[in-house]
Amino acid sequence: MDTEIRGRAVHVAAIRERAEAEMKAMGIDEAFIDRLVETFYGRVLQHPALGPVFDARLTGRWPEHMQKMKSFWSSVAFRSGAYGGKPVQAHTGVANMSPDLFPQWLALFSETLSDIAPNREAKAWFMATAERIAKSLTLSLFYNPALDDPMRKPA
Repeated sequence: MDTEIRGRAVHVAAIRERAEAEMKAMGIDEAFIDRLVETFYGRVLQHPALGPVFDARLTGRWPEHMQKMKSFWSSVAFRSGAYGGKPVQAHTGVANMSPDLFPQWLALFSETLSDIAPNREAKAWFMATAERIAKSLTLSLFYNPALDDPMRKPA
């Protein structure tokens, strides 16, 4: 059992080391993560469709949300384990959230990366990650497998 635990710890450490090396090679560090989150959510607040949805949910809690998002993106980029939240649960029941907001979120994220990412490789990595996250959240929040049932008769 002890050998298994040590082996797992070594494996996790190796994953983190590879992620840190990959990010460093792309010019990504914690300062970039901070800048990305600050810049992006500043733009979210100004966005005509996204701003009202985010602000209604986060009024009075923006500083905590910003820290949580920095922790989230750091954890994703560096495989640090810094984020321990539950994204699907956090987005469940958000007033006026709809699937059509996710492409707008992604477009704004892409614009932000175009403006601040250190290079195309970094932008591509963060966009691919954001696209997976958006797809996962969209499916978790809005997909109903019963609607895809081939035996279901149209109404």
